[in-house]
Amino acid sequence: MEYDKTKFKIWTWKNPFMLHWMINPGIVINELILGQRIPKTILVEKNTAKTLQEKTKIPCPHCKTLHSGLKWAIKSNAFRNWFGLYCDNCGKTIPCLTNLTSYVILGLTFPIWYWFKNSWKKSWLEKQPARYRNLDLDNVPNPFEGYAWIKQGLYWGIWMYVLMTLLFPIINGEKLTFINALIGIPIWTIGGLGFGYTMKIVNGKKQLNPKTK
Repeated sequence: MEYDKTKFKIWTWKNPFMLHWMINPGIVINELILGQRIPKTILVEKNTAKTLQEKTKIPCPHCKTLHSGLKWAIKSNAFRNWFGLYCDNCGKTIPCLTNLTSYVILGLTFPIWYWFKNSWKKSWLEKQPARYRNLDLDNVPNPFEGYAWIKQGLYWGIWMYVLMTLLFPIINGEKLTFINALIGIPIWTIGGLGFGYTMKIVNGKKQLNPKTK
């Protein structure tokens, strides 16, 4: 599928944001439990004063439709996309990246879920059309606007604290100590706020130079 490179930036797994999604072990919660997915190809409009989620386009490789990224914003259909992003134009799924930790977990549990995969996917597909009816894409809020970045950042920090400081050491057979648990609190609080503020900047509207309009 060819894209207009003069109009769009093309993000693939090589993009830092996409690469982070693949290698960050904390993303396993987003993918396997929440069902939040990132498509293999994202198009971002150039030279526009929109927010990142407003200028993001998700191409369907099956019917060539360019979907607004707002369809999968936090306040719309961001979650429950375990089998991919559903294209409400052709009824097929848009291929997505898979986190490396998710790959490992899926590989280890393969004998358990493999026998139910087809029936689960069929049931999931039957429910998708209803999720995309009456979507109001003109009124999807920016989850990082104003001071909302603080809440989003702290949510992220809490997830990472639980995973990296509490769960992963136990899974790896390491001893969990009170000191390590205590040290992790300020580290992931600062890390979470840093993440939230970074996302606020990334998702903010861009002031255009008159020559680029």
